[in-house]
Amino acid sequence: MTTAISLQNVVKTFGPTRALDGLDLEVATGEVHGYLGPNGAGKSVTIRALLGLLRPDSGTISLLGDDPWRDAVDLHRRVAYVPGDVNLWRNLSGGEIIDYFARLRGDVNTKKRDDLVERFDLDPRKKSGTYSKGNRQKVALVTALASDAELLILDEPTSGLDPLMETIFQDCIGEVAEEGRTVMLSSHILAEVERLCDRVTIIRKGRAVQSGTLDDLRASTRTSITVSTERPIERLTSLEGVHSARTDDSGHVHFDVDNHQLNAALSYVTGFGVRSLVSQPPTLEELFLRQYGDDVTEDEPEESV
Repeated sequence: MTTAISLQNVVKTFGPTRALDGLDLEVATGEVHGYLGPNGAGKSVTIRALLGLLRPDSGTISLLGDDPWRDAVDLHRRVAYVPGDVNLWRNLSGGEIIDYFARLRGDVNTKKRDDLVERFDLDPRKKSGTYSKGNRQKVALVTALASDAELLILDEPTSGLDPLMETIFQDCIGEVAEEGRTVMLSSHILAEVERLCDRVTIIRKGRAVQSGTLDDLRASTRTSITVSTERPIERLTSLEGVHSARTDDSGHVHFDVDNHQLNAALSYVTGFGVRSLVSQPPTLEELFLRQYGDDVTEDEPEESV
């Protein structure tokens, strides 16, 4: 099987709200796939449908080759899920909760569990009712990472963790990927996604609007250029594909150029005698903001179910 997750033309509505509007999504087996979008884009609804908690109105969903609605019980033994806001049994200790879920799955690996508890600096003897949000998150992460799940679905998994623990999490995901397991990661920490993910999908209003590797996405957008030349660059803004050209106080010229016009723009600039030139491809954050613009703060919250 080469595809761990496949959604084709999936629609899910809540009254007049169309949470998923013909969503297409594919996650290959063995990859770490970033799933991005602001609140209201449809990310959480997608995850609930994948977990068999929601049934789509139309379209098809395949999870590890099975139907997540019809085959939920079997699939839940093969999938580990970490939400961004973890609720635990207050009277059980963190260790008891971790072991309980391991017994449910039937894949208790005490060595891996103990190693993760130590790495995440979690005291498993304390009652979960005394845990901070970050420690509750650690319990969920240790539970998921200690399992032998084929697929990890992670929805804001580092919420509440400090930067050191975020680094530990990133190392663990790298190890999961080396084992050939699949990860679907939804996160607002774009630097985290940029570091970890093989491919990303950006969703907007229930539809996938961009999908591919970061190089793929960058190829369809703009590169930022900073250049110093022997002679002033003339008529730069008249070039096709050049945007936001300006000159700073030190005489350096800054501009963005559409990637398919990059070669032509650089050829033109070199005609003025280049002293120095810096080319900066867009970060994932810049790609994300260019896709959404001002709409990032305008979307409505997702339906709660």
